[in-house]
Amino acid sequence: MKHFSLRLRKILLCDSFYIILLFLTIFYLLIYNLTFKIESIYNINETNFTVKIINYKIDGDKLNLTLNNNLIGTYYFKMESEKNDFINNYSLNDTIKIKGSLTIPNNNTIPNTFNYKKYLYHKNIKYILNIESFKKIETNKNILYKIKNYFYKRINNMKYNNYMFAFILGDSTRINNDSYNNYKINGVTHLFALSGLHVSMFSSILLFILKKLKFNEKLSFIFSSIFLLFFSFIASFSPSILRAVIFFMLSNINEIYYFYIKPKNLLYLTFIILILINPNYIFNTGFILSFTITFFILFVNENIKIDKYSLLKISLFSFLSSLPIIINLSYEINIIGFINNLIFIPFVSSIVFPLSLICLLFKRLSFILNIFTNIMETISLISTKILNLTIYFPKFNIFEIVVYYILLILIIKKYKKLIYVLFLFLLIIYIKPYFNKNTYVYYLDVSQGDSSLILTKNNKTILIDTGGIIDSKKEEWKKRNKEFNLMTSNIIPFFKSIGIKKIDYLILSHGDTDHMGYSIDLLNNFKVSEVIFNKGSFNNLESVLLEFIKSKNIKYDSNLNYLNVDNINLQFLNTDIYDNENDNSNVIYTEINNYKFLFMGDASSKREEDLINNYNLNNIDFLKVSHHGSNTSTNKYFTSIINPKYSIISVGKNNRYNHPSSEVLNNLVNSKIYRTDYNGTIEIKFNNKLNIKTYLP
Repeated sequence: MKHFSLRLRKILLCDSFYIILLFLTIFYLLIYNLTFKIESIYNINETNFTVKIINYKIDGDKLNLTLNNNLIGTYYFKMESEKNDFINNYSLNDTIKIKGSLTIPNNNTIPNTFNYKKYLYHKNIKYILNIESFKKIETNKNILYKIKNYFYKRINNMKYNNYMFAFILGDSTRINNDSYNNYKINGVTHLFALSGLHVSMFSSILLFILKKLKFNEKLSFIFSSIFLLFFSFIASFSPSILRAVIFFMLSNINEIYYFYIKPKNLLYLTFIILILINPNYIFNTGFILSFTITFFILFVNENIKIDKYSLLKISLFSFLSSLPIIINLSYEINIIGFINNLIFIPFVSSIVFPLSLICLLFKRLSFILNIFTNIMETISLISTKILNLTIYFPKFNIFEIVVYYILLILIIKKYKKLIYVLFLFLLIIYIKPYFNKNTYVYYLDVSQGDSSLILTKNNKTILIDTGGIIDSKKEEWKKRNKEFNLMTSNIIPFFKSIGIKKIDYLILSHGDTDHMGYSIDLLNNFKVSEVIFNKGSFNNLESVLLEFIKSKNIKYDSNLNYLNVDNINLQFLNTDIYDNENDNSNVIYTEINNYKFLFMGDASSKREEDLINNYNLNNIDFLKVSHHGSNTSTNKYFTSIINPKYSIISVGKNNRYNHPSSEVLNNLVNSKIYRTDYNGTIEIKFNNKLNIKTYLP
């Protein structure tokens, strides 16, 4: 037995043992992902479901339910009393009966943006449940869920609870949207997603209390481990929390029993355990960030001499270790984010997080927490105003990520001068879009709206329309903290991902919301050099935008005839001034690499007739179909004259107008039709030849 113990200890002290285990785990991951197939116990035609509530989130009138049997559901409250009834009478692990329909989630239809279908796939979720009605049939009886429900209800009933939801329950969606965006700019949003930092703070508080209570080392470890596992349960076992808890437990076992295993090897063991629990964790962003940053912190501690600048060095290398991951999430980085962390991490760890725990016990003290979170929000706001050094970064590919991390490891290990090579490498990635001499035209999927992007070979940009939705007024109880905005969530990140730093020309075909509704969102969040309006008088929407443009000192123009951008000549086909916005649309003709393009806005058949009479428009290669395929446009005579080779219809899926009309589709029967509701974004690429790519829903 003693001989076996010695051999085991010798193995545990051998670095090669962990490397072999790590490679075997990676091999297992490869096999798993090649053979993994998502399954569901449900048939897509089922309409009745008996399920348990695993988690829920309420934002305004929207209810998101995480259910057992790998289902997620969405429901919209019809009345405030219905919402209050759910809050008061429904709890986690309750069994409910649901009537609804199943749908398959969509892929991202705008390139380089969040792929919801893939996200759910790696959670083994095949369908989304669209809930029509639900009813509780059994109340939770599980003691652990009773405790968890108590915390949910207690926090929900507190006056200042937005940060408590983040720090206790791992739900940062309650934080004010503007404040959260400021944290994002400052590069500190990781502080509001439960991670190793919070486990470290929680465990330190626990161990301090247990030490004061005279608990010995082993008992302190047992009690703190139980508390941390329960904390993981409360936080719904997020992968980043599990990483921190398992690493804490392994580290304590290592210390108590004097195994002397290196921290780095304990991290490898933690990784292996979690992958064996759930191989899909490897696709979780929190999991990837948590392991990457922890690995590099341990690696820095092993290889860099501790001195008075150690905290700054660790913060810098933590920043550098997460940089490609953060960039591929948002395509921007605050280059002084590591300095901001030196300010915000102590503030959160020493004040805000401990106060959150105290307020959980003494909820009347939540006003104190509110004072300090207001201070933190103010500091964050000031920092965004005077220390915002955010730069947009194009997407890293796999090869670039590998090279980046190899360079970073070599720098930490012993080749310090390679830091200059690393920065040169980052600079090359930053400017790589300027080496791409292809020309692109994108017909962006903006649902029931229009937006087209022309990107020239010298990185000049022309955006024709922005898309947009009518912002209907909601009752106070229906208003959501996190309203989805296609411009800021998808379109602008896409621009950043392909290296666009500004829009040179924003051309608005006309003043309808579905064509220019996102204009102010674009101008607020992205640099635009000049805005071009259509002919005719300004309507209310255009007038509001005009005042905003003037306040920002942005150039604007209207009633143009020609615009030359990087040798691409845009011809505005102005025929007359009409009595309606649709016919006053900017109709634009241009040629790119000898291919003819025609952008029709929302012009009607009357305008089409005038265009035919005034211009020579034959054999158009790419027709941007007018008015989303409405039968008021694109008549048979017009299509027979222009004879389009490709026809692009920008239209929303299952839209209430039933666009495009069958009549228009029949009129375009001789052309190849692309529709954004079927094909997603359509990418036209010109290099030595024409390439057309679609991003299917």
